[in-house]
Amino acid sequence: MHSALFSLFLSSAYADETTAESCLKNKVWESYGTGWALRTMATATLAQAEYKVYLVTLYAGTEYRVTACGDAELANADVVLYDSLGNQVLRDMSEDREPNLSYTPSSTDTFYIAVHATRLNNALGKGTIAMALTYK
Repeated sequence: MHSALFSLFLSSAYADETTAESCLKNKVWESYGTGWALRTMATATLAQAEYKVYLVTLYAGTEYRVTACGDAELANADVVLYDSLGNQVLRDMSEDREPNLSYTPSSTDTFYIAVHATRLNNALGKGTIAMALTYK
């Protein structure tokens, strides 16, 4: 009985990750047709108000796009771009689970991309957010 419940728990957690990743992969595939290339893709499972930070080097004059997809547990997800000193450069202001940003740096530098589980449908649960950094 316990192993059946444990298996059910694992499969539902996996399904949420699959949903977020599937949404993001579709967006990335669609962007290939308009000249975008994939730089990196990552997935994080977060509680409400938690965030995950990714370190990236962005090159001067290259256009970048941060795209994310949250699973059904996320009511609102955000992405934020910070410079190497931790100053906020851009923040997604949408109220949904598919945030995105576009940015073209004027100089090559280190940046941080933060994905936030801003609001969950169940504040005591966890949600999965998949993030991609594309460029052209």
